[in-house]
Amino acid sequence: MTLIKSISGIRGTIGGRAGEGLTPIDIVKFTAAYGTIIVKQSGIKKIVVGRDARISGEMVSNLVIGTLQSIGVDVIDLGLSTTPTVEIAVPLEKAAGGIILTASHNPGQWNALKLLNAKGEFISDAEGQEVLALGESLDFDFSAVEALGSVHKDYSYLQKHIDAVLALEYVDKEAIKAANFKVALDAVNSTGGTFIPALLDALGVQTIYKIHCEPNGNFPHNPEPLKEHLTDLSAAVIENKADLGIAVDPDVDRLVFMMEDGELFGEEYTLVAVADYLLQHKKGNTVSNLSSTRALRDVTKAHGGEYYAAAVGEVNVVTKMKEVDAVIGGEGNGGVIYPASHYGRDALVGVAIFLTHLAKLGKKASEYRASLPQYFMSKNKITLTPELDIDHLLAKMEEKYQNEEHSTIDGLKIDFENEWVHLRKSNTEPIIRIYSEGPTPEAAEQIAQKIIREIEEIIK
Repeated sequence: MTLIKSISGIRGTIGGRAGEGLTPIDIVKFTAAYGTIIVKQSGIKKIVVGRDARISGEMVSNLVIGTLQSIGVDVIDLGLSTTPTVEIAVPLEKAAGGIILTASHNPGQWNALKLLNAKGEFISDAEGQEVLALGESLDFDFSAVEALGSVHKDYSYLQKHIDAVLALEYVDKEAIKAANFKVALDAVNSTGGTFIPALLDALGVQTIYKIHCEPNGNFPHNPEPLKEHLTDLSAAVIENKADLGIAVDPDVDRLVFMMEDGELFGEEYTLVAVADYLLQHKKGNTVSNLSSTRALRDVTKAHGGEYYAAAVGEVNVVTKMKEVDAVIGGEGNGGVIYPASHYGRDALVGVAIFLTHLAKLGKKASEYRASLPQYFMSKNKITLTPELDIDHLLAKMEEKYQNEEHSTIDGLKIDFENEWVHLRKSNTEPIIRIYSEGPTPEAAEQIAQKIIREIEEIIK
């Protein structure tokens, strides 16, 4: 059993002993700690809660909502929802914060508490540490019976979210409708199976081939939207001669497109394509994390803007975006953050902008993809053992490559002339992630394997 407490929230496997998995005791104490702190910050006794469709979601939701009531907080319960929908709902409800119950791309045995501030943005690392400390100390009070919080169920935010997307300046519903797209969708049997078809319908897409769109939490494949997990979507695109395939993760903040030939557009290129369109209309800067493709840098410079890199983690990207007043930003895992909407990864926003762009180009997805800067990424990982000193390991690797351009703001990123490698400890799993990129798939994999061999030598 695993329990990971990090900048990405409190995440763990369901079951086991307290402190070793995401058990009811862990859920209650960290929910109570978060609620106590966030209400004290704002003076508002209202918190929004929403969840993805994973099987443990109802149980976790009952615990979270009951705990918030027990500390005197009124709860706006969105029920089955998405991460970006909850993010939008928090400021609209003038709430103190929000809790999203989702383990994002993790398999079905996982769940998590993602914690938001009053802006509907993820709490900072410092605030997260405060929540963890208070949760472990149990130094908070529960309310007397006359001061218990209430629960209000509000299922209107699917439509409110769609309306907000349609109202964005550079989303062109008429262009999308005129393009008469045929779209296939894999929503891994979570809430994207409800939200994405509703959005496509509102955008005028009349032909939708839905697979794994029943929000019952029975994930038919690994929920991370990677090529090897999306064979059903590829088959659906080819069989139905669809113009595009769409895949989202269980909480609908990651977005991946599939081209008409059944090949992936590339999760790294979701953000690149959206930026390419928006920067044509509004000049400015972009931000992605250190593990994201160089293609965003190239596209940004081609449109006269500046590109900036942030540490991995949505809160870090958002902080850098605000600092440089970015027009668009996000992460190379298919996460699009568009400040004109809100500061959070949002697959609905990404779908609407991408379809607008493709409609106006009048090209097939594969033709457009071929026109973008060509880079290829390799993603590897090393499972951590308790005795492995990752700080020592990274220091040894930095020493080895001290004469190369490198960054240590998040693990170690080494920039070579034609390739780069990024080594970092995962926020969500007990692994070291090794991301590399090069001008060919072979070059990306070759540099990754070279680094892995060097790491293994150090570990020995």
